[in-house]
Amino acid sequence: AQQGRVREKTYGKQKIYFADQEQLPATSDAELCGLDGEIAALSAKVQALQQSCRQMEAELKDLNSSMTTSEMAEEIKELKKDCANYTEKLERIKSATNHVTPEEKEKVCGEQKLYCREWRRRKRMATELLDAILEGYPKSKKQFFEEVGIETDEDHNVALPAGV
Repeated sequence: AQQGRVREKTYGKQKIYFADQEQLPATSDAELCGLDGEIAALSAKVQALQQSCRQMEAELKDLNSSMTTSEMAEEIKELKKDCANYTEKLERIKSATNHVTPEEKEKVCGEQKLYCREWRRRKRMATELLDAILEGYPKSKKQFFEEVGIETDEDHNVALPAGV
């Protein structure tokens, strides 16, 4: 700063030093335009290289996430084994002679609905009867069930089939 090559400015407690631009040679407008053109060309080149780099990174990521030839061969081997197992299972099912006819299936489903309706009806009747008894009973419902020996569906984790 004392020799005049660098200028000094003071802002409060801070001092800032910067090159004295008056000592630099002046550039013409033509040179500035040339430098601007060079900057634009280099910026375009940088963008093109960055785009190419992104594409290559994406390709590398895809290649790293894909299976190798040996992994693919192992996967094909596993799938063929599964396919053979399923084919064997299908053949066993097809060759079985104890198929259920649609009429038998309909009959069984009808019986299930009938028995579930009857189960609900009887459970409702028993509940109403027990509630009537418990109105005049001095102890709790649980104690009454224990004394009489009543076991409920809930005691055995049994529930009516839904939607039947």
